[in-house]
Amino acid sequence: MALSEARPGLKVFDGAVPRRQLIGQAFLFSIWFGVTGIGAFLHPSSAGHGTHEQLGLPPCPSVLLFDRPCPGCGLTTSWTALLHGNLPFALHAHPLGPLMYLIFTTLALMAGYGFLSGRRLRTYSDKFNRASAVVAAVFIAFGFFRFATTPHFAARYEREIFGYTSNR
Repeated sequence: MALSEARPGLKVFDGAVPRRQLIGQAFLFSIWFGVTGIGAFLHPSSAGHGTHEQLGLPPCPSVLLFDRPCPGCGLTTSWTALLHGNLPFALHAHPLGPLMYLIFTTLALMAGYGFLSGRRLRTYSDKFNRASAVVAAVFIAFGFFRFATTPHFAARYEREIFGYTSNR
């Protein structure tokens, strides 16, 4: 008897299902592949956030309006630094970034494997839903904490956009 049969809580995949029902898994893997590929070509911003601006995206509104980070500020920089092998800077840019990338990568690889093998990843279980809720709650709580305790977050060029004084 396989371990996943002996303990039902460890069952990760359902049996064979038609491939057309697994398109979402292929999509998740494709998103991960694209994010990882883009992150490998970007260069981590020395400010610890703002790497996404290399893609033509605007600076974070939270940084521009409040001079404080949003919950996601630094994630792109963190993931890019991680992909370039710089774990200390990845943790500096966003302390949850490497862990979130590890979770994202694990899920994406499992989804890709499930798609190729014709098996559905059990993302609809109560355990998965509870784990997802915990990850989301930790991320949001960390974001509120960081917003409340990190003033003067804007980089010099971001301060110039909104005319913040240079002594901040």
